[in-house]
Amino acid sequence: MTQTRTVRPAASLHGEITVPGDKSISHRSIMFGSLAAGTTIVHGFLQGEDNRATLNAFRSMGVKIEEPSCGDLRIEGRGLHGLTEPADVIDCGNSGTTIRLLTGLLSGQAFFSVLTGDRYLRKRPMKRVVAPLAAMGARIWGRGGGDLAPLAIQGGGIRAVAYDSPIASAQVKSALLLAGLYADGVTTVREPHLSRDHSERMLAYFGAEVRPFPGGVSVAGNPSLEGREVFVPGDISSAAFFMVAALVTPGSELLIRNVGVNPTRSGIIDILQEMGGALELTNRRELSGEPVADILVKSSSLKGIEIGGAVVPRAIDEFPVVSVAAAFAEGTTTIRDARELRVKETDRIAAMTSELSRLGAQVEAREDGMEIVGMERLRGGSVASHGDHRIAMSMAVAALRADGPVTIEDTECTATSFPRFWELLEEIKR
Repeated sequence: MTQTRTVRPAASLHGEITVPGDKSISHRSIMFGSLAAGTTIVHGFLQGEDNRATLNAFRSMGVKIEEPSCGDLRIEGRGLHGLTEPADVIDCGNSGTTIRLLTGLLSGQAFFSVLTGDRYLRKRPMKRVVAPLAAMGARIWGRGGGDLAPLAIQGGGIRAVAYDSPIASAQVKSALLLAGLYADGVTTVREPHLSRDHSERMLAYFGAEVRPFPGGVSVAGNPSLEGREVFVPGDISSAAFFMVAALVTPGSELLIRNVGVNPTRSGIIDILQEMGGALELTNRRELSGEPVADILVKSSSLKGIEIGGAVVPRAIDEFPVVSVAAAFAEGTTTIRDARELRVKETDRIAAMTSELSRLGAQVEAREDGMEIVGMERLRGGSVASHGDHRIAMSMAVAALRADGPVTIEDTECTATSFPRFWELLEEIKR
């Protein structure tokens, strides 16, 4: 049965919160911990459906993963060549990270495997990883000429390449680096803009020979990875909903603790500060190779800005909630160079244009972005999530400053990244 939530406007938001562990880092902690020799302990693992899909995938390939307490994992790594052929199809659920990174990893294995996902994932383009992996010698078959899941992979025979990616995508880059672990020589990936670098950081942390350079990164094949202790910081993509919520709700002050502020992911902070948002980073530190800070947010009068260029890949997952901030900013906000939003869990440009418009926002979709004219308040009403967790949570933030309740349809999807989002939102409302 489809779940529906009704969010009522808030007078203000106050409190001190922590958000779930970083989804991207949680995925990679399982992958690299499984490929390492020895034991890896993970603290702060995100118990969302996307990450559970990755966890179950590696269990199906013979990796022993224990969960001694909520948010902790104990992974008994099998080494680079220790995975075993799964007895069944691997179900990646709704997780694009799981299916795309596993496509790279499984291309290097000496066995056959099949990857699939839910009805939304089976619509997402896979050729962006399949084509460059084929150039490395991968043998991959799928619907639509290899562009759609299910994907069938006969692993082995991978060779090192230098690949110039036409897009800045951490999933594409990570898939090629994972395949490159099984190639003789050095695999190099260049990008038009630097995408998030969690894979490179964690590979280096586990002992791989990783060489970042301006415009790209290289990894040497056949590394000796050793089990490590991994501390997963709070996910800045999850924190972004509460940052925007506190900024646009008058009289609010919110402290978000232990947030990952990796510079390849912190574009949301730069964007909101340029809009006039009062965000202060305190208690800066580093955990397991990742920068972390506490973020103090106070309600602010935002202004419209132009957003494009190199900041886009550094904030690509946060643009749904950025569009909500823009809906309450004085003047016009223009988002460009963000065509990648059209191939996420849904077409996020079309979805946010449609749903914000249903609440009275002045939004115009562009091929590579949006133009949004800010206003004082939105109106109440009914909106849809399109099965996309970030659309659902973004519309909940928009509802905080509507003139009446907003009902959001199909909200169970938020469990993919933020299982306690709705409870936490109610806890800080005043």
